[in-house]
Amino acid sequence: MPVPDPDHLVHLQFRRFAGCPVCNLHVRSLTLRRAEIEAAGIREVLVFHSTAALLREHTADFPFPVIADPRKLLYAEFGVGASPRALLDPRAWLPILRAVLRSSVAVARRRERSPAVNPGGGRTGLPADFLIAPDGAIVAHKYGRHVYDQWSVDELLALAKVGGMSPR
Repeated sequence: MPVPDPDHLVHLQFRRFAGCPVCNLHVRSLTLRRAEIEAAGIREVLVFHSTAALLREHTADFPFPVIADPRKLLYAEFGVGASPRALLDPRAWLPILRAVLRSSVAVARRRERSPAVNPGGGRTGLPADFLIAPDGAIVAHKYGRHVYDQWSVDELLALAKVGGMSPR
């Protein structure tokens, strides 16, 4: 899938590492509302700071294209960082708890693989979202302040309307 896409908005997301329970919780929310996202003219692309081999193990069932960026070159290009506070912010605690519980059940049922003990790129990465127009302009962006600070599907859909794309 090209970025930019000449016919659609692209929601370029920077996630953490392959198998990240918090990232998987968010990807699940996108997957459940995939039809709405596509109807709004949006194509999802997810970037992880993991190797391609790890991504294949953890994202095979994702319905969106994923990009392996273990050296964090795209992260640097887009100014996406990390912070020890990513996991310590109280606003992240409930999503972390929900994510770990959901992931633990999925791993126990053999529906998911356990995340790496020491993931490449570390555990303190921050999420970031970019909405890219067909002409390559960044229509909107968000740099997360903690591990679960990203656009919700509702926010993404509202931004797509503002970004000038009409539902198809």
